[in-house]
Amino acid sequence: MLHTLDPDRTAFLKARTKTNTVRVPAWPRSDKDLPQAELETTWVKFSVSNHRTRAEQEREKRAVGREDLFTTDPMGPDAQAAQYRILCGQSGFDELKRDIKARGQQDPAIVTADGILINGNRRTAALRSLWIEGELSAKYVSCLVLPRDATTDELVDLEAELQVANSLKENYSWVNEAILIEELYDRADKNWDHVANRMHRTVADVRGMYDKLQQLHQLVELSGGTRLHLDFVENESVFDELAKHIKNKPQKEADSVRAVYFLGALTGTPYRKLRHLRRSDAAALVRNEIVDDAAMRPILDAAEASASMTSDDLLDDLLGNSEQISPLHDLLAFVAQKRPEASVALDNGDRVQVQEVLTSIGTSISAAAEEAKEEERDHSALQAPLTRADKAIAELERVVATLAKARAFAEWDESALVERVARLDELISKIR
Repeated sequence: MLHTLDPDRTAFLKARTKTNTVRVPAWPRSDKDLPQAELETTWVKFSVSNHRTRAEQEREKRAVGREDLFTTDPMGPDAQAAQYRILCGQSGFDELKRDIKARGQQDPAIVTADGILINGNRRTAALRSLWIEGELSAKYVSCLVLPRDATTDELVDLEAELQVANSLKENYSWVNEAILIEELYDRADKNWDHVANRMHRTVADVRGMYDKLQQLHQLVELSGGTRLHLDFVENESVFDELAKHIKNKPQKEADSVRAVYFLGALTGTPYRKLRHLRRSDAAALVRNEIVDDAAMRPILDAAEASASMTSDDLLDDLLGNSEQISPLHDLLAFVAQKRPEASVALDNGDRVQVQEVLTSIGTSISAAAEEAKEEERDHSALQAPLTRADKAIAELERVVATLAKARAFAEWDESALVERVARLDELISKIR
């Protein structure tokens, strides 16, 4: 069960429930008809388990300094006020309010038997906000009521079907969508086919979302809580390319590329630059650029000094086996665990702002990427003649294989072939 139903609220809602029903195809049971009720927007409770707000909740917990904000009393005033703030602060909320004010509520919300919103949290928050502002028509929200014995698994499946599979207007961030996929995967006993079916996506799609979330989990863990998942919503392409590249790579190369991509996410380096550093020596290339910057050497010293005070076991847990740790990991751990507005004390007594350090690292990453790009061009130029020759050989082999059949036709023009062979002879002579 999701929670123990509040008997007073359940009795109140039962008394308000109408006899008419509305069919909800997304409800996983065979009986898909749910009764309807009109409830005050200030009476219903927001769901703090809604995957649309998981990443935002981490930020809210930090802001108020309470790790148990949404768990100790999820239906209490503190958790509900925080969830309302999150919903009101999401992208597109003002547009949603204007639409509801102009057209009214178009689709019913869905609530548990004691009035907890499972679907329609944002719409209800918009109605509540309008009501507080004096819009009399926004006092009530139309809801469909779930059975008293609705289970957590059923509610998660319902959310996946309604919110993600049907691509409703209130889009998830990639982080929150991936968190939903991760929970579905765990609930399905690691069955990707079940997850893909629930999300109306291919197995490759849902696994891709899961894989890039695992990379983000590592960076957030490495930061020691300094960084939140929500900080990287704009970096989806970085984690997507990283997850795909390292999937079947040797551990040493995966570790090197991961360190560069993590630093790229922290510094805001565009993923189009980072993709030139998808190579086994990526971390070494970036470190060489950093070492060449005299202003960065004290930062490297501070990072290495900090790493020496961290236990080997902890480093192994966060960064991988010590034999595989890239030459950037000390620096990565150092800057990941500090907020951009913080400052770092150097051995010479100076202090430097972390944002300045990140900017310098970003510059070094971009320089290394340009160097790698030039190397790629040089390598392509070096290999181009041989590559094209291989293609020409393959085509000529096809000519030989099909020539006898072509010559069997009366319309065959042997002179045209002779002309082409002569042209080939001229080109081969030039090559020689």
